[in-house]
Amino acid sequence: MKTLLTTLNSKFIHSSLALRYLWQYNKKQFEGISIEEYTINNDLDYILSEIYTKDYDLVCFSCYIWNFEETLEIAKNLRKVNKEVKILLGGPEVSYDPKAVLEECDYIDYIIFGEGELTLNELLNLLINNRGNIFNIRGLAFREKNKIYMNEERCLIEDLDIIPFPYENLKELENRIIYYESSRGCPFNCQYCLSSTFRGVRYFSMNRIKRDLKKFIDADVKQVKFVDRTFNADKEHCLEIMKYLQKIDNGRINFHFEITAYLLDEEILDFLRSVRKGLFQFEVGVQSTYEKTLREIKRNMDFKRIKYVINELVSFNNIHLHLDLIAGLPYEDYGTFLKSFDDVYSLKPNKIQLGFLKLLKGSGIRMNHYKYGYIYKDEQPYEVMCNDYITYDEILKLKYIEEMTDEYYNSHNFDFSVDYIIKKFYKNPSSFFEDLSVFWRNMGYHHVSHGRNQLFKILIEFFKQNNFDNEDVFMEILKFDYLRNKNANLPEFFNSIEIDDFKNRCHKFLQNEENIEKYLPMYKGMTAKKIIKKVHFETFKYDILYLANNYYEDISKQESIILFNYEVDNNDFEKSEYFRVSI
Repeated sequence: MKTLLTTLNSKFIHSSLALRYLWQYNKKQFEGISIEEYTINNDLDYILSEIYTKDYDLVCFSCYIWNFEETLEIAKNLRKVNKEVKILLGGPEVSYDPKAVLEECDYIDYIIFGEGELTLNELLNLLINNRGNIFNIRGLAFREKNKIYMNEERCLIEDLDIIPFPYENLKELENRIIYYESSRGCPFNCQYCLSSTFRGVRYFSMNRIKRDLKKFIDADVKQVKFVDRTFNADKEHCLEIMKYLQKIDNGRINFHFEITAYLLDEEILDFLRSVRKGLFQFEVGVQSTYEKTLREIKRNMDFKRIKYVINELVSFNNIHLHLDLIAGLPYEDYGTFLKSFDDVYSLKPNKIQLGFLKLLKGSGIRMNHYKYGYIYKDEQPYEVMCNDYITYDEILKLKYIEEMTDEYYNSHNFDFSVDYIIKKFYKNPSSFFEDLSVFWRNMGYHHVSHGRNQLFKILIEFFKQNNFDNEDVFMEILKFDYLRNKNANLPEFFNSIEIDDFKNRCHKFLQNEENIEKYLPMYKGMTAKKIIKKVHFETFKYDILYLANNYYEDISKQESIILFNYEVDNNDFEKSEYFRVSI
């Protein structure tokens, strides 16, 4: 029996952990099972033709909010051209109300709801070996003789070690993100999240986890994303894994975790202080700092503790930090959300992820949406449009602010120049991003995409239109931002200071072994002619390193020469090193 396990990932760089679990659990027992992954960007006729021409007997789709409509279209047309094929759906998008999906889609034969490894195994045993009774397969909804049946829910797998390591050939996933889990479930009950529908947390054994992680190191994988809903829910589990990863670190790999910041105690912080720069990446779901909202969504957290922990982690400068916010939560209006934004911005994470509430099937908020007056899209991903506390106009404003945050904060191309504007001319960061977003739209910049140089020009236009003081100082800080991120000739909108015989003096500086030893030891033994291609010298009107960190208004002009070195160990943190030098 030819069986296909397939899904449409949201991007090519993603890979499906769920499919690989199902495949590894069943492939030894049943021949003819294969995996094919596509993306939502593939032409649907192409996907249909690929599946059809291979003449499968059973096609199993993994369904999520980002691919459900496309999946149904493919499945519907597949049934039209192949009346004999059996079609199965699984995944979070069909697990909440499988009966309704079967009633609406008469071309679907089976739906697995909940964990799928054991359920698929029993169904294949029935279809291939005629063993078992379809009415006894827990976790299965199905259609038989034009009637729809929904069997009992399957108990969660207690011994996760019975599930094999999901990856057979990691080399096939080169240049793609590898997903992994050390646990299933979540101890919290956040009302916007599907994890709240599963009680308790189950863990793979530590010996199993360590064997798995060593395989990633041996295969020289670049990044592994843990999909544990709260990786540090159990302190000892979390700490032992991280210490093991530090022990086997090959100096190239990165591990991404979703963590709850206030659970990180001093012992864990002391350990994290010592890890290699870039080994770990943390995503922290703050979501909101408005207490009434947090109580309503059952997300109990201590923001003072979060603030302390994040400040500590930022000070280590070795862990890439992503902080998440969700707009559209109950009781949070436009103003209180901007306060949440300012609270998170003040922590200066590497990235601020501003998302919008999605009313997921089965989530507490969706089941109680009338209570809050939610209006949301009927189509996936069920994104909020407005509620009793925030209007659609205000949601749109936040979307514009999100765009500006991505361009002018998350890119890190404008760190010092944006900080200068905010600290000199604004009471809070959200007001700056709000004003910038209004300017952006009024100028029509939202209609097209923009290259890096154009984004710099737009910020200059914004500065001038607002008649901010000290334009000369701002332009020097902006020039510093430009050069610390890219070794390139300055565009025409920056002023370059001419110094007699400057190029020759730069070469002489690089020919001096003491200078190389002090500033550029990684280039020892290299000729100045080669080094000059990897660095940049630039003259500024002011003591730019002092100015960029202090922002005093009445700073006197004092020329400084900055040496930029673009060969850095980990450019996720800094694109260059820079030094004040004399030449």
